[in-house]
Order: sequence, then C-alpha cells, then structure tokens
Amino acid sequence: MTSVMQDVDERSRLAGTNKFELLVFRLGKDAKSGTREVFGINVFKMREALVMPSITPMPGAPEHVMGVANIRGQTIPVVNLPAVAGCVPSGLNILLVTEYERSIQGFAVEDVEEIKRLDWSRVVSTEVAATGGLVTSLARLDEDDEKGRLALVLDVEQILRLALPPRFKGGDELTQAHEVHIPPGSVVLFVDDSGVARSQIEKALTHLGLPFIGTQSGKEAWERLQAMANEAKAAGIPTRNKVAMVLTDLEMPEMDGFTLTRHIKENDVLKDLPVVIHSSLSGSANESHANSVGADGYVTKFVPDELARAISKVL
Repeated sequence: MTSVMQDVDERSRLAGTNKFELLVFRLGKDAKSGTREVFGINVFKMREALVMPSITPMPGAPEHVMGVANIRGQTIPVVNLPAVAGCVPSGLNILLVTEYERSIQGFAVEDVEEIKRLDWSRVVSTEVAATGGLVTSLARLDEDDEKGRLALVLDVEQILRLALPPRFKGGDELTQAHEVHIPPGSVVLFVDDSGVARSQIEKALTHLGLPFIGTQSGKEAWERLQAMANEAKAAGIPTRNKVAMVLTDLEMPEMDGFTLTRHIKENDVLKDLPVVIHSSLSGSANESHANSVGADGYVTKFVPDELARAISKVL
C-alpha cells in the first residue's frame, strides 16, 4: 500500500478550515460484544500504511508489543492495536506507521477501509469512563446522522502510555528552573481532548505554580473564554486578570486548535491573549500555519521543560 501522506501542505491548509482527514480502519471483533466497529486516526499522524512486513520478536518487550520491524532502514516497535483495544482480528494484515510525540511506531491492524474528509463539527467528545479511556471522540462518517456510520477516534497518547510505557512522560519531570508569573486571580486556560495529555499538562502547570482551567474541545474553550471575558467586563477589570494565556491542542472534536486560535486573535476583546499551540503533530508546515493564524508559540508534545519554556516566553 502506498503512503497515505500525499500532500502535507494541503492538509495544513485543510486544518485551518476546521476540517481534517480521518484514516478509517478495522481491528476485528470486539472480544466482549462481538461487534465489528470501525476506528479512526488523523491522517496527519500517519507516515504510511504497509502490507504487514516481517516482525522480529524482542525478549522482554511490553505485553502488547509484537516486536520490531525494519521500515526503510529504521527499526520501529510494532504495537498489536487489536489486543490493546480488546478486539479479535481475522488477521493482522496492515501496518500503520505513525509519527507521534517525536517518535515513530507501527500499529498492526486488521484492515484499512478509506480516508474520509470531515469537518471537526462532525466529531463529538465521549465520556472517558464509557470508553475505558482509549477513545477520545466519535466521528460521524456519513451525512445521515441517524443511520450513518460512526468511527471511534482513538486516544493515541493513552495507547502509547499502555503499550510503550518507557516512552511516556507523566508531566512533572521538569529538570530546569522556570520563573513564570501571572496576575493574581488569573488562570491558564488549556484545552486537550486526551485524558492522558490533560493529566500531563496539569502536572506541569502545577509544578510551575500556575492555576489553570482545563477543557476538552476547542468549542468548550471558546465558550469558556467568552464567559470569562464577560465576567472581567462586568467586574471592570482587564481580561488578562481572568485568563493569562491559552494553551491549545490542535486535533479536537467540534473545533480544532487552529480555528480556536483564529477566533481568539480576530476578537477585539481577546486578541491580546497569548496563545501557545501544544500538539503531537510536529513539522514546519504546522508551525507555519500556527503563525498564520496568530499563535504566539508552538511546542511539540511532550517535553515538560520545553512546554515550560514556551509558557514562560509568552508570559
């Protein structure tokens, strides 16, 4: 199977319109219900999808790691994604090679169906308790919302935490001193749809001594910002005395981080708020697009000291 990453620049422009492309794939039958659901991952995380190559088992590897594969001269770990999700596949036929949080890994899946272009408004958040923490949202794949198919959008951060724990950072591993001050009574407003990412950010902000409010989607963050601006206006104080800055992920249900940033920077009341984009999507194309919508900083997940430096710089 050829690479699914055909045009990075085009997909960067797509993100700026609150749209994205979802790679839809199958993992097999659910071990408990027997159903065959479809799953999704943002194409931006993909390097390529391949017919399953030879896998070399590694003694002492974590439970769900099948071994390693040699992909174009690079040795990468291969995670049995159906096993992590509690599914029983008819076979592990396709390897999804992904770049996530500065690392390359492969996910073995049963089959790939299609790439679907969607508006983020067609993606809704899920309750973490109802999904076991492995699914961040549900994507409505078809125009008919009542009868259309739903894809389960996976929380890759949580999956990597489970499958490759040595790569996981908790959030409080800061090794340098960072001096950050915000007005008394103000907070850092952050937004991320991944429960694991929210926990990491909370620990980092706590270590920095910064009070915070966490939200799960760009839409929720935008509504909270507007409410806080109205509260500041009613109290006769600057908005910065309510919210010191915004820290936002890019991929989120209902409204992505690019769109949230643009809304903030086009708003006369909120436009001076510093906005830092904090994303697992690395690369110059994303950083360039972040600049084009007015972001004050861009930092790739997840290195606590780098996040702290980005926050300190804008504050």
